[in-house]
Amino acid sequence: MSGLWDQRKAENLQRAEPLAMRMRPRTLDEFIGQDHLLGEGRMLRRMLQADRLTSVIFYGPPGTGKTTLARLIADYTQRRFEQANAVAVGVKEVRDILKRAQDHLAMDSRQTILFLDEIHRFNRAQQDVLLGDVERGVVTLIGATTENPYFAINSALVSRSQVFQFELHDKEQVLTILKRAIQHPERGFGKLNLNVTDEALEHWATLCDGDARRALTGLEIAVLSSTDSVENDDTPITIDLKVAQESIQRKAIVYDGTGDDHYDTVSAFIKSMRGSDPDAAVYWLAKMLEAGEDPRFIARRIAILASEDIGNADPRAISVAAAAYDITERIGMPECQLTLSQAVIYMATAPKSNACTVAIGKAMSDVKAGRTVPVPKHLRDGHYAGAKALGHAVGYQYAHNSETGYVDQEYLGVDVQYYQPTQRGYEQRISQFLEWIANQKSSTDNAQSPDNK
Repeated sequence: MSGLWDQRKAENLQRAEPLAMRMRPRTLDEFIGQDHLLGEGRMLRRMLQADRLTSVIFYGPPGTGKTTLARLIADYTQRRFEQANAVAVGVKEVRDILKRAQDHLAMDSRQTILFLDEIHRFNRAQQDVLLGDVERGVVTLIGATTENPYFAINSALVSRSQVFQFELHDKEQVLTILKRAIQHPERGFGKLNLNVTDEALEHWATLCDGDARRALTGLEIAVLSSTDSVENDDTPITIDLKVAQESIQRKAIVYDGTGDDHYDTVSAFIKSMRGSDPDAAVYWLAKMLEAGEDPRFIARRIAILASEDIGNADPRAISVAAAAYDITERIGMPECQLTLSQAVIYMATAPKSNACTVAIGKAMSDVKAGRTVPVPKHLRDGHYAGAKALGHAVGYQYAHNSETGYVDQEYLGVDVQYYQPTQRGYEQRISQFLEWIANQKSSTDNAQSPDNK
């Protein structure tokens, strides 16, 4: 009788589980995605096949299978499985898990996998509790995190673990997962007379942004809102695009304003402008704005790029950037998106030069390295009593007194060349001007040469 009752309780609990939980793969062969980790010949696959699993950290966005894969690995390797969430447990609970793992290892040589979700939520001291037993092999740690482990997790723990980065599911993988849920008779909706249009599937696969859990939730809401029963029911149910749109209201923008998503997106944004791809640059701009990024931050990045990557190849770029920042500061969103778009496209299509960046970098390096050059006397301030007696400003030649606007005189006292203009954009003219100056110096030097006297 108790066996029947236990079965009934298990069925009731399973029935209450959301679709995404019910459709979790039960074998490694069912697992979809992360081929770069689990594909034939890949490192994680080789570790499992050789039964050489060490502690690992699964790093990636939500809905990519980190928890599911941890469970599948425990089944595949026939190890005990302990699961905890770093938000809900403390050091005492972790010590209890480690004690149980040690007892089982001593009694039957069976190792334990500790799956610690959101491991980045543990502070450094809490993470240190794991170090000893991880190093001795008492437990095999599988930590899951959405934060970059090299920043968010104790370096000692990272050094004892293999880091595997999970990627978002692509559209085809999400479509496969959705179709499996529609067709599965026990865990999905296979017992229903269900017709889901291709447009509805495409909508979920697009708006979930690679999060399979979100796509399955959209499907489940659509089905539950269209029928009174999810049991054997022959009533035809049609899920079209309109129903799908109502079941998942807004695209999930994968963007953490303070984490990796922020820095990775900004990096792509800057590199797209630097690489002269206006379409990519505008896309990354749109993603940041839609995710709620401060538009003033974006304007500052544009201003930096105007000098760092365009410079004098197009001197107007810095004026455009300054105007864009000023307008963004004054009017804000949503109107400033127009100004930012204009500025981004201008930067992306402007000729590029980092000559100014290189010049100041070399000069700063010389100054920091100890090359402190005294100001030549003829360039020193001569507007005070006694300056001439000290020789200050004596012999200085005013450039505007020359017909060419240039006179050959020393301005630094050492022979250096920090600025080397490119042959792109306006810098081509600058290059020609500097070449003319070099010729003027050469003529002066020749005229003063002893051979010409």
